[in-house]
Formats: sequence, structure tokens, C-alpha cells
Amino acid sequence: MQDSFAFGKRNYQILLAGLAVIILGYILMSGGGSADPSVFSYEIFSPRRITVAPVVVLTGYGLVFYAIMHKPAPPEEPAVSPAPRKKKS
Repeated sequence: MQDSFAFGKRNYQILLAGLAVIILGYILMSGGGSADPSVFSYEIFSPRRITVAPVVVLTGYGLVFYAIMHKPAPPEEPAVSPAPRKKKS
């Protein structure tokens, strides 16, 4: 039975950073609506919403993908010196 997690500590850090970047991208994408539904707002076509925010979201998904695929470093084993060998006579 193995008592370790599927991912290492670094993987979880990258995963959380990726999720934060995705959330930031969706926040950048939000807004631009009009208070009056009969009036069209051209604010929805701002470069922040149609260019920057999708790139930020895709970057976040890339980070999440990398966090999942990144192989954690194997745990270091304590250095054990080999037993001295007996000389053959």
C-alpha cells in the first residue's frame, strides 16, 4: 500500500496558480453589458475582453495541464554506504 499523493507539492502549487490565472481571465472577460437592454454597448468589443482575457484563460489551462503532466521528483533516499567486502585470499 502506498501512502503518498498522486502529485507532489510543486504540482499542487502549479495547479493552484493555473486555477487563479483562469479565474483572473474570466474576471477580465466579464462586464461590458448595458444597463438598458434596448441600448447596444460597444464596450463588449474592447481588446481586453476579446484578446487579453482569452489568452490569459488559455495560459491558465496550459498551467493546469502542465501541473497534471509534470512528473514529481522522486523522494531522496538516505545515503547508505555499502558494507565493506571481504578480500579473497
